[in-house]
Amino acid sequence: MRSPEQQAVISGIGTSAVGRRLGRAGLDLTIDACLEAIADAGLTRDDIDGLATYPGFRPDPPGMSPVGVSDVKEALALPLNWYAGAGEGPGQLIGLFSAIGAVAAGLARHVLLFRTVTESSAQTAGRRASVNGTDGERVQARFEWSVPYKAMSAATLVGLMAQRHMHEFGTTREQLGAIALNGRRNAQRNPAAVYRDPLTMDDYLASRMISTPLCLYDCDVPVDGSAAFIVSHVDTLPELAHPPVRVEAIGTSLLGRDSWDQRADLTTMGAFDAASMLWSRTDLRPADVDVAELYDGFTYLALQWIEALGFCGHGEGGPFVEGGKRIAFDGEIPLNTHGGQLSAGRLHGYGFLHEACTQLWDRGGEHQVPGTPEVAVVGTGGGPLGGCVLLTRSR
Repeated sequence: MRSPEQQAVISGIGTSAVGRRLGRAGLDLTIDACLEAIADAGLTRDDIDGLATYPGFRPDPPGMSPVGVSDVKEALALPLNWYAGAGEGPGQLIGLFSAIGAVAAGLARHVLLFRTVTESSAQTAGRRASVNGTDGERVQARFEWSVPYKAMSAATLVGLMAQRHMHEFGTTREQLGAIALNGRRNAQRNPAAVYRDPLTMDDYLASRMISTPLCLYDCDVPVDGSAAFIVSHVDTLPELAHPPVRVEAIGTSLLGRDSWDQRADLTTMGAFDAASMLWSRTDLRPADVDVAELYDGFTYLALQWIEALGFCGHGEGGPFVEGGKRIAFDGEIPLNTHGGQLSAGRLHGYGFLHEACTQLWDRGGEHQVPGTPEVAVVGTGGGPLGGCVLLTRSR
C-alpha cells in the first residue's frame, strides 16, 4: 500500500537562466522555467490544475521572493483547482510538500511548483538581501533579541553553531573547506554553474572571515534565477512524456525548539528531526542512497545534513568529509553534484531538487555521476527548520 507521499511523482522539471546580476524581471525568469517544466512532462497549460511556491510573494528582503502564485496564474492563464504559497514550514521544501499533499488528497492532478529569486540584482541597488535590520528598517519578532548582539544574519548564527561543533568534536576549518572544494570541483563539470574557477585549500583558508569560523567560501552565492517542477498524481503516468521520478518518503518534523539558539543540543539542527521522520517512512536506508543534494547555504549546514541523514554518526561529520574523498563525484556518497549553492548559485533549496531529478533521469551530461543512480536524497534548511525528501528512479 502506498504512503500518502508515494501518491505523488515529479513528472517534469525546468529552469531559467541562472546567474549573477541578470537584470531580468522575476516573472520573466519564472515563465521560462515553468514552460520548460510543463513541456518536459508532456503536458499543456490546460493540464495544470494546481500551483505552489515557497514562500509566496515577499517585497522584503529584496529579491528573495519577487513572484507569487497570483502572478504565475495570471501570466499563464492557468485553470486552478488548488494553489498555495507559504513561508513558514519545514525548510524551503514546504512548496513541494504542499504540492505532494494536494495531489495525494485529490485536490489536483498536476501541480506546477516554482521558486524564483532575484537577490543578486536586488543587491546591486544598494540593499543587501536576507539581512535583518538593514536600511533603517525596524527589527521585529525574534530578531529583536539577537540583532542587538550583532547576530544580524544567518552567517552569524550558523557560525556560532559551527564553533560549538568544533568545540565538542574537534571539527576543523579544513574539514569544512573540503565541502567547499568539493562543490567547486563539481561546478567545474557543470556549464550552468556560476563559479567554475579552480579553488584550492590555500585559497579557502586565505579568504576573508565572515563570521568565525565561516569564511567567504563557506557562504553560498546569491543569484537571479528560477526552477520549476510538475508534481503529478501517480495515476497520471499514461499522460506523461517519460517515466517520472517517484517520491519515496518525506521528512517534515520539528521535535525540538523552534529556535536558532535555544535547542537542547546546539550541535544539532532541525535537520535531525526531519531526517528521523524520513527514515521512519521507508524501508530504504542511508546505504541505499546514490546521490545526496544537501543544503549548503553554509558549508556547516551540509555537514549537519550528512550527520542527520545517517551517512556518519553525530559528531563524525568532520572526519567523514575530510579530504573530500567520500563525498566526491565518484565517492561513497556524491554530494551536491552540480556544485551546490556554494558554486552553482542559491535557489533556496530548489536547485538541489532540480539536480536530484537530473541525476535520476541520467541527464547530467558532464556532471552525471558514474553508474545509474536509483535513489537520491534532498535536504534543505538550516537552524531550527529542515525538510527532506527521498526520491527514486524506478521503485
